Amino acid sequence: MNSSMINAMVSMNGMQQKLDLLADNIANVNTVGYKRKEASFEDLLTNMKQQGDAFRQPVRLTPLGFNQGWGSRLTMVQPDMAQGPIQPSDNPYDIAIQGDALFEVQTSPDGNRAYTRSGSFQMTLDANGIAQLTTPDGYPVIAQLPDGQEGPIRLPDGYTLRVQNNGELEGVSRDGFTTVQLGRMKLVQAMKPGVLTPVADNLFVVAEGLDREAVVRTVVPGENQEINLMQGYLEQSNVNLTNEMTELMIVQRAYQMSARALTSSDTMMGLANSLRG
Repeated sequence: MNSSMINAMVSMNGMQQKLDLLADNIANVNTVGYKRKEASFEDLLTNMKQQGDAFRQPVRLTPLGFNQGWGSRLTMVQPDMAQGPIQPSDNPYDIAIQGDALFEVQTSPDGNRAYTRSGSFQMTLDANGIAQLTTPDGYPVIAQLPDGQEGPIRLPDGYTLRVQNNGELEGVSRDGFTTVQLGRMKLVQAMKPGVLTPVADNLFVVAEGLDREAVVRTVVPGENQEINLMQGYLEQSNVNLTNEMTELMIVQRAYQMSARALTSSDTMMGLANSLRG
């Protein structure tokens, strides 16, 4: 009875985490560039208990035994990097990625980097009054600059931004006759998506202590034909509300069954304690 209570309690804890994850996915069904989270489960512990020597009989070739589990637990939460639907927008600073890649942004003055699929960008002024491309939260978007360095995308005064399919960035004058090379949009590809840690503002980061180059690698859209940029478009969330609601009902039923098993075990233990010799 004690083991059955532990089994039910541990399983309920894992399913509660799964319910929280599904709720997060459903809440972000309309978030631009959001990638749904997937959960992986495994047995918490399985051991072998064998009967003692006194129960062994000469006609039995092997001792009796049985497997005893202790429920399941949530072991990993990783993003589903599947492509979401792409829709047009009226903003020339909106950029969508077609293919397996991520934008890179700078999240702090000391150069910390994060990654996102959300291409909902805007032009803001930096401390020197120069227009630069940023996320809605003010994080500068990183590009490979013409001088070979990496840095924010800065747009000269009186110019508009033009993004080619291969990631090349150009500043176009108001009359359309003059162009300025601004570099190339930096994109990275996650070689180990399960290692990326989701944080606030629809961003992913590489956890401290991990080699960033082993987790993500730089990709060039022009060289990789499967990756293209689309200016004036936005990638929507890849959450399928129908699938999420179906999975939500399944997890709720499993949670109810575990709760019923816990109640039954508690009732059986109460009856055992009330017995008198």
